[in-house]
Amino acid sequence: MENKKGKLFVFSAPSGSGKTTIIKNVLNTFKELSFSISATTRSKRPTEEEGIDYFFLDETTFRQKRDNDEFLEWGKFFGYYYGTLKSFVFERINKGISIVLEVDVKGALNIKRDYPDSVLVFISPPSIEELKIRLQNRKTESDIDFAKRIERAEMELNYREKFDYNVYNYNLDDAKKEVNKIIEKELI
Repeated sequence: MENKKGKLFVFSAPSGSGKTTIIKNVLNTFKELSFSISATTRSKRPTEEEGIDYFFLDETTFRQKRDNDEFLEWGKFFGYYYGTLKSFVFERINKGISIVLEVDVKGALNIKRDYPDSVLVFISPPSIEELKIRLQNRKTESDIDFAKRIERAEMELNYREKFDYNVYNYNLDDAKKEVNKIIEKELI
């Protein structure tokens, strides 16, 4: 009997949409799912572990892997490269392990183009106004960074209709349940 391949679930959302909380709930609910570990060129923080939090690469190594088409998706954010290694993802998928990725919208759409079986899930805030309130309540950004996040969120929201699923997070518990139903349906 042939081994069943794992699924690739790709989540995207603007900052403040509840994506990280929803993903944590998915991983706690579906123990058979595995979260993808990204590669980055930023320095390791004291609390982080190699191969657990990230694969820490120097910029030369990262660029070599990029040029050798070893990334499912990659991008540069705040001066550092981040990417998803194909070897990490497909080794697990081929063993029947389903993977959860958290990437930006353009990375998600590139993955869908190259891997049409992937399942794209976009987490939408109820409105841009509600998103602004959520981000302001965090009190984690300067006014300049806040403006950049809102500008980026507006751009990201323009792509949500290209995703397989668009979950509006009006209420976090309801959004978690809706995402769990999507995962259940897709794992069948």
